Amino acid sequence: MGEKRSCGKGIFFDVDDTLYDHLQPLREALRDVLGTGGEFPYEEVYHRFRYYSDMLSASHGAVNAQGAERDLQDMRVKRAQLALAEFGVHVTDPEAARIQQQYLERQFRITPFPGVMDLISDLQAAGHVVGLITNGPERHQMAKIKALAMDAAIPSERIFISGAVGYDKPDPRLFAFVNERTGTKASQSYYVGDSWRNDVVGALEAGWTAVWFNHRRVEPESEHQPHYTAGSYRELAELLLA
Repeated sequence: MGEKRSCGKGIFFDVDDTLYDHLQPLREALRDVLGTGGEFPYEEVYHRFRYYSDMLSASHGAVNAQGAERDLQDMRVKRAQLALAEFGVHVTDPEAARIQQQYLERQFRITPFPGVMDLISDLQAAGHVVGLITNGPERHQMAKIKALAMDAAIPSERIFISGAVGYDKPDPRLFAFVNERTGTKASQSYYVGDSWRNDVVGALEAGWTAVWFNHRRVEPESEHQPHYTAGSYRELAELLLA
């Protein structure tokens, strides 16, 4: 059973690189495994790393579901190899696996971007339904949500992890599932996320209002048009609280 229909908007946030700096654990993993220095183009590599993560996940299908651990690990190794190869760095399967392991371990030592908690609190006080929608295995993503203390800010029934639901972003069925469970309507639902493929395209194809959190100032990957673009939590607050 879903919640009763809300009079406010449904406003849902992505987690990785939307609520916290997802580049930091990758930067530390690359430094540890490959010995990359301060001049290494970490942000550019991160963008391609996320691009290949989304692309390979889509090609595998339901890579975050229970029982798909081998596909998930294969995707994680290949995304590192493909991203780094674009910058002239070629890593073996064992090296890519080590990067992945270090990257995962550092994802639990994270803090929210400044302004995250205040915005969530203000949106809730204004009567909106506020929640999270994130891709990934349930246990892994929930550990990050707890590390960010988001489990204390957002009710568990408004936290949606693709590995538990059975659909990965950008599948519109995931967004429809969220509407059903939270009593919200697609026409009154907003999704805030950094990923072009998963968050912008996913929200648009589900009939939601897409808010692209483009704080890394990257270029669009297709002809889709997000309804809004913001580069900081100050800009997000001005938009969502208007």
